[in-house]
Amino acid sequence: MENPRSAPPAVIRAVLFDAYGTLLDVYSVGLLAEQLFPGQGQALAVLWRDKQIEYTRLVTTSNGGAHYQPFWELTRAGLRYACKRLGLMLTAEREQQLMNQYLHLSALPENKDVLQALKAQGIVTGVLSNGDPAMLAVAVKSAGLEGLLDHIISVDAIRKYKTHPDAYALGLQATGLEARQIAFVSCNSWDALAATWFGYQTLWVNRYQLPFEELGTQPMYTGSTLRDVLHFFPTSSLN
Repeated sequence: MENPRSAPPAVIRAVLFDAYGTLLDVYSVGLLAEQLFPGQGQALAVLWRDKQIEYTRLVTTSNGGAHYQPFWELTRAGLRYACKRLGLMLTAEREQQLMNQYLHLSALPENKDVLQALKAQGIVTGVLSNGDPAMLAVAVKSAGLEGLLDHIISVDAIRKYKTHPDAYALGLQATGLEARQIAFVSCNSWDALAATWFGYQTLWVNRYQLPFEELGTQPMYTGSTLRDVLHFFPTSSLN
């Protein structure tokens, strides 16, 4: 795991994870999409995700948030747009199938071991997510992560999506800690960047070997797997 900074970090007392893309594989919907639309599954999964995130930024930054919609509805809107863009016939039945699949995204394989290792060391754990509470409740249960997360934090409480700083501030409110005492972990480079700007100690999990954002700031750490979060805690048996 790379650490581009030289200053010693503060002691980490909590780890907050992004949910969609970090604990949950947002592209796993491509398997069902491929069955429904042969030859277009991967393209649909990628465009759907891109549009979903674009919509979160649009409703957060426009007209003081007056156009806010829950993440579930933005996810549906992103699916509909992606199908139109790709020229795919999205029937009501297919839409329901794909939306249901989004509720049950595949969990990334190392999740449980990492969360169990953190809990064994007494580290507070949680997710800080764009997902609305109902989505997150189903996703956490479906992924088998119940009991391993102390906090399930949804931005829906403030009606502002990441990367708004008020979204990241929810982590401080939930844990009672300072930002520098919290590690924030995301596979999304934009999320890791904004969390770094906010003041969290950050780990960008670069699963797909991509370049980081070119805005002059690097995350505190860069790794290739969720297990790299354990480098914050050198006594972990999973290092």
